[in-house]
Amino acid sequence: MTSSHAARDIDTSRPHSARMYDYYLGGKDHFEVDKQAAEAVAEAYPAIFVCARENRAFMHRATRVLAREHGIRQWLDIGTGIPTEPNLHQVAQSVVPEARVVYTDNDPLVLKYAERLMRSTTQGRTTYIEADVNDPASLLDSPELAEVLDMNRPVALSLNALMHFVPDAQDPYGIVERLLAVLPSGSALALSHCTPDFDPATWQKVTDIYNNAGTPVQFRSKQDVARFFDGLDLLDPGISVGHRWRPDGESSATDAEVSLWTGVGIKP
Repeated sequence: MTSSHAARDIDTSRPHSARMYDYYLGGKDHFEVDKQAAEAVAEAYPAIFVCARENRAFMHRATRVLAREHGIRQWLDIGTGIPTEPNLHQVAQSVVPEARVVYTDNDPLVLKYAERLMRSTTQGRTTYIEADVNDPASLLDSPELAEVLDMNRPVALSLNALMHFVPDAQDPYGIVERLLAVLPSGSALALSHCTPDFDPATWQKVTDIYNNAGTPVQFRSKQDVARFFDGLDLLDPGISVGHRWRPDGESSATDAEVSLWTGVGIKP
């Protein structure tokens, strides 16, 4: 699919979660409708900018830990979002230049900027696939996936701030289980997920904003987030608030500001 084709498919009549996230991170790849919805979220939950930054920081740390300490050389990143440097492959390849990364998202705007995700080291490889997490079979059967990833060797499945956009009616646990089922022993799941645990009233407001904008969401408790890791060996410190998972510096953020459960598990 070409960028010009993608450009025709971009719907600017309603906000999109990937473009709203771009706004939270201070990016410029969003439209006025996204800005308005994002600012409505920020009015209800001013710390959304902290949450977004801490989510990104968790992805960086989890990627480095998996590369340095667990021998991971391949990543499948679903729900990539609009590219924000350093992207996952840049973090991974800074540790292991031969790292291979497959990015996937279902937003045509992400496809428009996908060339940013293809600037791999000469030793490594990256590609981008337009696909939807709700249809894992089409992603796993993609020839582009097979060209870049060796599914007989460990792969890190990266699901950052994605699964809260998959309500229970869409079988989120079954989706993750199917994705992990095809990965060999030694593979990993790195996941972050927004939670209402620290401020239920505020997060109900955030839920209403997304749902009313046409983007169904379901923010989950720590117990429900932990279910995604069933059958995996959790790395220390287990399921933790984003800024408390293997911190590499001091953070002034509070748990309520971050409101993000994170974890990394290894497939036995």
